[in-house]
Amino acid sequence: MRENMKDLIENLPKMAAVKQTENKKYFSKLRKKPPKDLDYIMQELHDETFANTDCLECANCCKTTGPLFTNADIERISKFMKMKPQQFIDQYLRVDEDNDYVLQQVPCTFLGHDNFCMIYEVRPKACREYPHTDRKKFHQIANLTLKNVAICPAAYRIVEEMKKRIPK
Repeated sequence: MRENMKDLIENLPKMAAVKQTENKKYFSKLRKKPPKDLDYIMQELHDETFANTDCLECANCCKTTGPLFTNADIERISKFMKMKPQQFIDQYLRVDEDNDYVLQQVPCTFLGHDNFCMIYEVRPKACREYPHTDRKKFHQIANLTLKNVAICPAAYRIVEEMKKRIPK
């Protein structure tokens, strides 16, 4: 990992905390009156940011948070791993306070030392969509985005750029 990426990941929670109040106010106004072209702008920001982002340099999401596993995820991954779904659940997952299946531990069990995902082709939907900055009706996931800016350098950059492009 490049040294500046390591520093960025270490400083990201502090940087996000400094912007927390500003971001909460911004998203509160955005929720009340989202621009008609918000999803289009977010898709553009997402694409621009990820064109210049190498997630393999970072993998902070995999190191610090665990995704939700849907039943479809469990079926797909267990088949890929040549396991019965219940075996997969027993070995890797637990039920959280919201009654969702999540990893028993983080960093993710499937994250290699090289930041490659061992189940990338069949990874959970939550992993495929992370950090959710290109989701339709983006204004509805403000709380999730506020958490993600402290984890994902790309999400942090997208929100900072968003505030410039869509002043509130």
